[in-house]
Amino acid sequence: MLETTVAGSLPKPSWLAEPEKLWAAWRVQGEELEQAKRDATLIWIKEQEDAGIDIVSGGEQFRIHFVHGFLEHCNGIDWEKKTRMGIRDDRYVVDVPTVTGPVGRKYSIHSAEVRFARPHAPNKLKFTLPGPMTICDTIADEHYGSRPEMAMAFAELLNEEAKELEALGVDTIQFDEPAFNAFMQDTVEWGADALNRAAKGLKCTTAVHICYGYGIKENIDWKKTLGSEWRQYEEIFPALNRSKIDQVSLECANSKVPLELIGLLKDKDVLVGAIDVATSEVESPEQVAATLRAAMEFVDPERTYPCTNCGLAPLPRGVSVGKLKALGAGAKLVRKELKKSRKSKSGKKHKKEKAKKGKK
Repeated sequence: MLETTVAGSLPKPSWLAEPEKLWAAWRVQGEELEQAKRDATLIWIKEQEDAGIDIVSGGEQFRIHFVHGFLEHCNGIDWEKKTRMGIRDDRYVVDVPTVTGPVGRKYSIHSAEVRFARPHAPNKLKFTLPGPMTICDTIADEHYGSRPEMAMAFAELLNEEAKELEALGVDTIQFDEPAFNAFMQDTVEWGADALNRAAKGLKCTTAVHICYGYGIKENIDWKKTLGSEWRQYEEIFPALNRSKIDQVSLECANSKVPLELIGLLKDKDVLVGAIDVATSEVESPEQVAATLRAAMEFVDPERTYPCTNCGLAPLPRGVSVGKLKALGAGAKLVRKELKKSRKSKSGKKHKKEKAKKGKK
């Protein structure tokens, strides 16, 4: 109960990439780079385990960008042909690669990472992949002519990849869909269907992560425009509750999301974001516990998974370690409270039954 996990990325060590910089270039190359990625993965698996994280990940140490780390190994994409495009509903305007033909994987993309990480993670292992809608919002299209069609094409590739990772022993596969919070109507009309296609046939636990972004200026500025309540989840949760996905990961810590919206996910496990990724202030275990208690007003403890709001990659490494420890300790506090409460209720029930027998 209350198994802890992380939403996604963890900071790159300084010898692998520039610290505290999102999507920083590698500092080494060749075989030295591959060894550095493996070393970084080992460090973060150990840090998570030491912090009491139950479902660990490799922290995305093998890729620079959470979307491009998949796309750069696909056919049908021209990386030299850049298209200037607004993404996340024009929250960022950047030059992106362009799809110019049918997409396909060149080879199994992330299998080597999982083959390396799996023996070093004695408990549960999680792996994150970009979701099909978010891929379509991060790349330009000159071939398919419609986002829904292109999303389904990428969903098929993601499904192929996910099945291979599952076969290698991954316990949870999470699809990252921050675009769901930017295009709510599209999520309902075709985004959830594309997500279902990506997860089709998987027997491992499946999750979708929907947050309000990394703790960077563009996202912080965007959040300021959302008003006193962030109700994007309200529009998309019914569709996700009908989906085939097992878990939904959402942002709760220091957010303006009305927690009662969690009640719309009555048939799903909920990954409760109890760590704020937009600040370097390390939460106390008591703060984490308070967020979990508030969320559990609307979701049963058995369906609650304490988590981070989003990836921790842009934060200092020491801060991220502190936040992981707070997450583990906060969940432990709430587990202890629940155990005590249930023991007390069981004791009272036993006394009542004993009293009834005594009257007969």
